[in-house]
Order: sequence, then C-alpha cells, then structure tokens
Amino acid sequence: MDNFELICPAGTPAALRAAVDAGADAVYLGFRDETNARNFPGLNFTRQDVADAVDYAHARRVEVYVAINTYPQAGNLAPWQKAVDDAARLKVDAVIMADPGLLAYAAKRHPDLRLHLSVQASAANVEAIRLYREAFGVRRVVLPRVLTVPEIARLNAEIDIETEVFVFGGLCPMAEGRCSLSSYATGLSPNKQGVCSPANHVRYEQRGGSLASTLGGFTINVFGEGEQAGYPTLCKGRFVAGGGPAYLFEEPTSLNAMDLLPELKAAGVRALKIEGRQRGKAYIAAVVRAYREALETFAAGRPVPHIDLQAMVEGGTQTTGAYTRAWR
Repeated sequence: MDNFELICPAGTPAALRAAVDAGADAVYLGFRDETNARNFPGLNFTRQDVADAVDYAHARRVEVYVAINTYPQAGNLAPWQKAVDDAARLKVDAVIMADPGLLAYAAKRHPDLRLHLSVQASAANVEAIRLYREAFGVRRVVLPRVLTVPEIARLNAEIDIETEVFVFGGLCPMAEGRCSLSSYATGLSPNKQGVCSPANHVRYEQRGGSLASTLGGFTINVFGEGEQAGYPTLCKGRFVAGGGPAYLFEEPTSLNAMDLLPELKAAGVRALKIEGRQRGKAYIAAVVRAYREALETFAAGRPVPHIDLQAMVEGGTQTTGAYTRAWR
C-alpha cells in the first residue's frame, strides 16, 4: 500500500493555506451554512472562497474535500442538494456525506464525483460499509472513534473500500453522529443545523469563589479558583453523581495516535485525519507539520519520532482513545 494520506482541517481560508503549506495531502472544509457539522460564526467558506481554495491547493498538488455531513431537514432538501451541485461545479476532489438520500442524489446527479462516508454515518461494521459502497459507490469511509486497531484490521480484511481514521484532536462520546445532548439543551442540532454548544447559548457566571459555565440555562461545569475554565460542551461537562462531581461522558482530553502509526499501517488504514476546523492557523500549522515529519520519518523506515504536541492538546492530557482500549 502507498504511504498514508494526511487529511487536515480548514475552518477558514487562512487555516487552509497553513495546512497546505505545512504538508497536508488533502484539506477538508465546509460551506458557510447548515450543510456542514461545524456551522459556527466566523468559520467556513463562501463559494468563491472554495474556488480560491481549490486553485491554491491544486497548484501545490493538495486535494480539497467538502464536508456536507449534516442531515437535510424534512421538506428542505434544497440547501443540501445545492451544496452537492456547487461542490461538483467547483471541481473539489471529494465530498464527505452521511445522509443516504443525499448520497443517492450525488451518485445519480454527479457520477464522477468522489464520495466519502462521513464519521457522522457511524458505519463501523462490514455490512454497513458494504451497503454504502454497493448502493452509492462510496470510495472511502471515515471510521468512528470507537474501534480498536485489531477491529479496524478485521474490517479492512473484508471490505474493498479505503478507510480513514482520526489521529489527533477532539474526541466524541458514544456512537458518533448521534449527539443529542446539545440539541436537548439548546434546541439546535449538531446533525441538522451543524451547531454543537452554540456560543449564543453559552454563559459564564460567578458563584461565590467559583466560576460556572452554562449552556441553554443548564450548568455544565463549576470551576474552582485557579482552575482553567473550559468551553461548556455538554459531553465534557462535570456533573454530580455517586456523591461527587465527575466527567461522566468524556474528560477534556485530546486524541493523539502518532505512536500508533505502525499499527494503523499494518491494519490497512489509508488516510489519517486531524480534527479541528474550529482551530486557528497557528494550531493547524503546528499539528500538520508535526504529523508530516512523523509520517516522512516512518515512511523512510525509521522509528516514529516523539514530537511534543502537549501545548496543542485539550486539558493538557492526551489519549489513544479506543484504539488501545482495554475495557469491554
């Protein structure tokens, strides 16, 4: 198999240029609307931005993928179908989608457009992946962050489709693409409107000597004096259970699977994905550059180097997540 492809996030044109210049093989981005799962103010791309991004990336032999990975709202298919049409017109290299109806539309309307299955689809078994391949011609599946390396190897032994896995950045709890916690608190869905913990529902307030973070009127965390206050994402909230406060769903930590490059290669993984379309260009440049160095060293037959990315991880801690999980 060829070397890994390094797939890098771009939330803004500046971040895209940083990723390309730092060594990305492909960048992924979204239009500035609810068709992508990172629909935040100040992020994403106009159609002209995407045209410029394609020119910039292609001139440097880097591919551009567009994430159209939310689920169309009932009776309102037009924005999603237009996003697919525009992505094809702008000559992007692939679209990343989850909704079966939208995949069917893209396959029929634009048969030459390369289709990738988003992690939002939560396809984590052979039968599901084969269905998307046979029904829509999907060429690559982005696997959920719930599989061990041996499980990924077994999948790759039975499917004829490329696999892409996350190696750095945020983690999502439980079955990915089914987050309803934020929807409950705010009335806005990550999978329909593309907004998780939207800023206009976030509040911070002093409570004695503590700082409380709230989302949609719900207390998500209470930080003591001198404790770093994180953004109130419900899945990373600290709640009282069993007599004391604890992170019940997910602790504020970041995935870093750089040390697992040999195992992921042996498992048949084709592409490595960095999370972080909401991150700035300095973060993007540093992480992409580090992974490019690691990949080139590994490809040359030398041991994967230890590259310090501690300053880039959430909560000051790193994990290999489910890849090396010991629990059942």
